[in-house]
Amino acid sequence: MTGNVLDIAVKTVDGRDTTLNEYKGRVLLIVNVASKCGLTPQYEGLEKLYEEKRERGFVIAAFPANDFRGQEPGTDAEIVDFCTLTYDVKFPIFSKISVKGASQHPLYRQLTKSGVATTGDGPMRERLKAHGISGGEEDDILWNFEKFLIGRDGKVAARFAPDVTADDSRLVSAVDKELAKG
Repeated sequence: MTGNVLDIAVKTVDGRDTTLNEYKGRVLLIVNVASKCGLTPQYEGLEKLYEEKRERGFVIAAFPANDFRGQEPGTDAEIVDFCTLTYDVKFPIFSKISVKGASQHPLYRQLTKSGVATTGDGPMRERLKAHGISGGEEDDILWNFEKFLIGRDGKVAARFAPDVTADDSRLVSAVDKELAKG
């Protein structure tokens, strides 16, 4: 499936119905986030990446999800407070959704079925297995902070494992490549 993810209905954190078409023509990094995860400090690097590249048409879209061991238990308002007060996050945060399982949001259904291989897949999957946690099917969301890079055309350009951080050269070069397509 290689459709345009920008057309899928989503809700802003304040409850407004919208789509990601608001960001048409920009490069998007879609991330499923959580406030009580070992990877939560990634918010800092994501915000830095956003600040460095947003003038060139780069946006991060955060989708809180409570699918992994209850690591995002808060309400939308509590999540926004945490992100802004703890990490000074300025990139858009959307309403909490499910990113896997029977109640998986249509956005994540399309993202995970894109057929794009996950960069950096392996180390995180092995760490989870060591803790007795199955990563599920290969195209499933493995954990919090998995990242999907969406090109200006609305199609998935790259996918990154949860432990690939915002300053990882593989992610940064993929973002720059998409931004260069101007």
